[in-house]
Amino acid sequence: MKILLITGMPGAGKEELLNVARSMDIPFLRMGDIVREFYVTSGAEQKGLSVGQVANGEREKHGKDIWAKRAMERMSGDIFLVDGCRSLDEVGSYRGLSEDVYIIAVHAPRAIRYQRLVKRGREDAPKDIDEFDERDRREMGWGLGNLIALSDYMIVNDSDLDSFREKVRSTLEGLR
Repeated sequence: MKILLITGMPGAGKEELLNVARSMDIPFLRMGDIVREFYVTSGAEQKGLSVGQVANGEREKHGKDIWAKRAMERMSGDIFLVDGCRSLDEVGSYRGLSEDVYIIAVHAPRAIRYQRLVKRGREDAPKDIDEFDERDRREMGWGLGNLIALSDYMIVNDSDLDSFREKVRSTLEGLR
């Protein structure tokens, strides 16, 4: 199985990459969906815990690659894309499943990412720049910066959407 691991800071454009992958019939899952599903069933909300706190707690209890291990249970086929990889520990788990693993980092400047997150208005959107920066620090604390730095491919998302989609399509076609 060829595994494409997608990584990047919040708001960089990973969701748009998934839209392109979907249009190319490349199967994928979001590690964040697995985290959120667990969160809903864990009772953590009643305890006042955030999704991020629960994700981190599971890493502390079960190892830094727990979310990768849970994702692998849902993967099949010749090619599979995983969105939301955050650490080299997770990459190591995927490489235990296949020797054909590629890391694709999506990058966008901080100011652009902040504007995108606020504009899309999801439940986890930052209330202000301090909350945004705190989320970035948490993500970096999991090893995301190392993963981005050591990626096999870097797609920069700092201009128009059509240009970004074309870069993504070209990258995915080359890996297919």
